Amino acid sequence: MTVPGSRRDPGPRICLAVLPTPLVRARRLERVLGCGPIYVKRDDLSGFGVSGNKARPLEFLIGDALAQGADVLVAGGAPSSNFCAAAALAARTVGLDCDLIFAGPPPTTPSVNVELARAAGARLCFDVVATREELDAAVVAHAESLRSLGRRPYAVPRGGATAVGAAGFACAAKELAEQCEAIGITPEVVVVATGSGGTQAGLVAGQVGFALPWRVVGASVSRPADTMSGLILRLSQDCADGLGLTRPAVADVDVCDLVGPGFGIASTEDRLSARLALQHEGLLLDDYYGAKAMTMLRGLLETACPTPVVFWHTGGVSAALTTLTRGAPT
Repeated sequence: MTVPGSRRDPGPRICLAVLPTPLVRARRLERVLGCGPIYVKRDDLSGFGVSGNKARPLEFLIGDALAQGADVLVAGGAPSSNFCAAAALAARTVGLDCDLIFAGPPPTTPSVNVELARAAGARLCFDVVATREELDAAVVAHAESLRSLGRRPYAVPRGGATAVGAAGFACAAKELAEQCEAIGITPEVVVVATGSGGTQAGLVAGQVGFALPWRVVGASVSRPADTMSGLILRLSQDCADGLGLTRPAVADVDVCDLVGPGFGIASTEDRLSARLALQHEGLLLDDYYGAKAMTMLRGLLETACPTPVVFWHTGGVSAALTTLTRGAPT
């Protein structure tokens, strides 16, 4: 499978998402914010479970795992991880076992994503490490232990943030360009939440490689912006190399610090962002990614950011519903 406009085949891909995801105008949000045009890329509607944008990298990661003859997928994250739940579902649909490594103990209150992974048949391993920062090394170590037992593991870092996974978002950049051309708009800015970095890296690789006219701005939700900038640059360059595209440069990576009170902890502004999106557009935004990205979008628009803008809704629907059902303040 060759990505249109690329010079290389990014490798095998399985079909998970229902693509293209919709691109819709947010007219009511425009009115309440007093600016626009604002469009929303509805990756929350990717059509594979409640995986949101995580279906895109998993199409390539699972394809690569099968091509390498793997029999078990190993991934890791926090109990709230959208990616872990999506990875478990994706693995099981193609007959792979799935081991999930979690930082810390099992959640004391029900986690939709944990229960989804459990229901899908994944093996859940808690208390392997104490912090999220140790997870990638723990995933590799667990994979090696499986290999010593004769298994054929495929190890995936947090969020599927590899050059292979990022190829899914390079394709998504091309998809967005085609949708914009069809409705006759030229976005100035694409806003996206940045956690592990794979989504933004792939979008940057596609934006630069396909010479698309917008800039991608990421809202870093868990790590300092300068740390993420370097990581995203390297990952976007690796993705571009894999696709035979022009490599992004330092100036192509734009990251803002939206960590606020902490990963998954919504600030007062984040709660306002989530409420505005829900009440005016019916959009569910989670505290981990979506609400923080919407806060960044509001800030950009307040400083006369050029429009049209595209808000990339990455998903997080299960986390958003969990917050609502627990009675968190809105």
